[in-house]
Amino acid sequence: SSTLTRRLSILNTSSPMIIPAVTPLSMTVCLDETKARVLEQQAERIAMDEDLIEQYRLEAAAAMKVEAEKRVAEVSNPEEDEILRNTSLHEFEDLVPALLARLGPVRAALDGHGGGIKVTKKEVDDEQISLVLDLTGACLSCGAAPGTLQGVKDDLENDNQISKVSFCSSLLDTFDELGREFILAHGKVDFV
Repeated sequence: SSTLTRRLSILNTSSPMIIPAVTPLSMTVCLDETKARVLEQQAERIAMDEDLIEQYRLEAAAAMKVEAEKRVAEVSNPEEDEILRNTSLHEFEDLVPALLARLGPVRAALDGHGGGIKVTKKEVDDEQISLVLDLTGACLSCGAAPGTLQGVKDDLENDNQISKVSFCSSLLDTFDELGREFILAHGKVDFV
């Protein structure tokens, strides 16, 4: 009886009892399923957002292409451009008109802003042409020139006759310090 009394007195103390928390297995499985559903829904929302962003990007690119083509058509002769595009670059003494005809939407920026390109060096190797270009006119002082350089390079290197497009290093002197640092760090163009 004294042992029983002692045990009861231990149980009836005023200090709080610590009871370990035990989550039933069925509840853990339910919480894991709920968490998985929430994560899946979040992933679906992110995918939908990315799809929407990509859809907007494609629509904007298509609209810009249509606008660029319209602007180029206003200042050039589409039939002449077609002939220039379909004639081998090896047949031209002055490459600039043929190169301009091969440009995509970036040509609208060149034409619309009073700029242009100039060939400073041309090398032919196994029928492939390597070019060093310079920008002319208003392009020299334009803040968008780094993007223009990239567009010119990409468009011309898509032509199967052109192996490489680089730009004259003197162009770097036309950029302010920030523009020069940006084009050297992030531009995918070469200067020679």
